[in-house]
Amino acid sequence: MDLEDFKSHLRWAEGVRRFPYTDTTGHVSIGVGRNLTDNGLSDDEIEYLLENDALAAIRDASTLPYWDSLSDTRKHIVADLVFNMGLSGWKGFRRANAALSRCDYVEAAREMQDSRWFRQTGRRAIKLVDAMITDSWDD
Repeated sequence: MDLEDFKSHLRWAEGVRRFPYTDTTGHVSIGVGRNLTDNGLSDDEIEYLLENDALAAIRDASTLPYWDSLSDTRKHIVADLVFNMGLSGWKGFRRANAALSRCDYVEAAREMQDSRWFRQTGRRAIKLVDAMITDSWDD
């Protein structure tokens, strides 16, 4: 049996969905009939998605006007924030972004801390704020 022909058939039979949906049997599915409820994702698929999402976050973060002036640690922090909330979400932190443009990392951290994101995010937010101030990861 030809794999490409079979895949073409499955696209026709199942349709192609980019976003999760509930199928006719009540299972959460995605793509070409991938039953997430029962099958989930393999480790390879998780790694593939992570790689794509991490690269997209770095690409988007690198468009920020202050990106090139940041240390690797602070680039990591900003990319994490973009990964977590999207570029437009991070851009909504106007005062933190303005502080980063001035290389005022303490003020940027203070603005990060004074947000709903900080209150909702827990230990991740604490680590990012601390690293923004110290320019190092305290693992």
